[in-house]
Amino acid sequence: MTKEKFKTRLEIAKKKLSEDENKNSDKKTSLLGVAFKMSTELVAAVLVGSIIGFIFDSWFGTKPWLILTFFFVGVIAGILNVVRSAKNMQK
Repeated sequence: MTKEKFKTRLEIAKKKLSEDENKNSDKKTSLLGVAFKMSTELVAAVLVGSIIGFIFDSWFGTKPWLILTFFFVGVIAGILNVVRSAKNMQK
């Protein structure tokens, strides 16, 4: 094998290695984004449920029962959203 062929093969291998590293860093970034999205969905569902319960409690004067009820509805909705997102990721 000549010296020039070796240099070209070495350059090709270096380019391929750098492309693979770039792809892996993109995957890590996107996984972090997905994790942030799922945690935000869960927290948002709980907050929205609690706020709705608070508003209904102030209208109907039933404190704290509707806050608790809608809090748990928000928790369930948030968990279902996270499970649904995880199933979509697996596809």
